Amino acid sequence: MLLSVKNLKKYYATQKAVDDISFNIAQGSIFGLLGPNGAGKSTLLRMITGIFYPDSGQILFDGQDFDMLKHVGEMGYMPEERGLYKKMKIGEQAVYLAQLRGLSRAEAEKRSRSWFERLDMNTWWDKKVEDLSKGMSQKLQFVTTVIHNPRLLILDEPFSGLDPVNANVLKDEIFRLAKEGTTVIFSTHRMEQVEEICDHIILVNQGKKILDGTVKQVKQDFKENIFSITLDQVPPVLPQGVEVLKQQENTLTFHLQEGQNANGVLQHFIGQGCTISTFAELLPSLNDIFIRLVQDTSAARAFVEV
Repeated sequence: MLLSVKNLKKYYATQKAVDDISFNIAQGSIFGLLGPNGAGKSTLLRMITGIFYPDSGQILFDGQDFDMLKHVGEMGYMPEERGLYKKMKIGEQAVYLAQLRGLSRAEAEKRSRSWFERLDMNTWWDKKVEDLSKGMSQKLQFVTTVIHNPRLLILDEPFSGLDPVNANVLKDEIFRLAKEGTTVIFSTHRMEQVEEICDHIILVNQGKKILDGTVKQVKQDFKENIFSITLDQVPPVLPQGVEVLKQQENTLTFHLQEGQNANGVLQHFIGQGCTISTFAELLPSLNDIFIRLVQDTSAARAFVEV
């Protein structure tokens, strides 16, 4: 494991911002950190990066106790609150921030120009940050986060302000970096992005971890025996145990009661002389699962209103 968090706690007065959270992140994986506003995600990330000290618990980086002086240089952190110098030229800023990460000026400029070319930013080199749109600033922030080739890349809402085309460009870069061995922690409110990008997720609510697993396994764990079938005609007699939830022309969405078999449903329709075009189990989205787990809390209501 590249990163292990064990029984981490952080309290502010009487508030338990992070309350006994543990998880492991394998090298080269894309790990989703999810939760509503105020759940403790930012505090957790700041402890992992050494900005905050935990009140108790342990952080292991590549099997060793986390040492800020030793390990922070192997991390890249792109916080939700951006930190760019608005009056500084973009190319100059990328080079400067790369030098702060320990690169020589020559290497910093070489890598900056390479990344600018990769992300179609060459014409921006002499512009100032204050002249950029939010989306363009986001791409620059990403470059300054990855330019030193970090082993652990932490991205907090990385697609904020990006149009769909540039969001896909950044997404492709995240996949490429993970394939090359970079470990990514991805924090966002956009559940559809998590389903598309992440291998493994945890869900944090009110400082506690309430869900931990692969995206595939989590969706399997919360399935509700709901299926969709498209037929050439809907017969007058439906299979036993089928409760139709929705019908749109010849497509039925139905709940199959416990003890009933999906193969039995197919055999029934075939026996009725129906031609089946499509048949699939409908798994819940991560957003549905999230709401189901925390809908009774004020934190969940704040998330829904975002």
